[in-house]
Amino acid sequence: MKHRVDVHVGKRIRHRRWLVGITQQQLAEAVGIKFQQIQKYETGMNRVSASRLWDIAEALSVPVSFFFEGLGDQAENAAGNKELPGDILKDKEALELVRSYYAIPET
Repeated sequence: MKHRVDVHVGKRIRHRRWLVGITQQQLAEAVGIKFQQIQKYETGMNRVSASRLWDIAEALSVPVSFFFEGLGDQAENAAGNKELPGDILKDKEALELVRSYYAIPET
């Protein structure tokens, strides 16, 4: 059975990978594993070890804490506070919008 923390961390890995614009294969090569393992991490099927999470964080240029952001908010949303969908970035159009925003050069 999937643990909610593993699922959350996996979603955050996928979220950041999409924002950066790299494939599972590219991330896997950067970390030194097979892309199937990245798939399993992103779906929460496999738990990411601390050392592997460190490597993924370095490859995606984020602190390890990035993968745990919003974890406490899930309990609040489950209790009835439903202002936004839990994973808005599952929507490909929303993802493209966010990716385009981050691509705008700062002046």
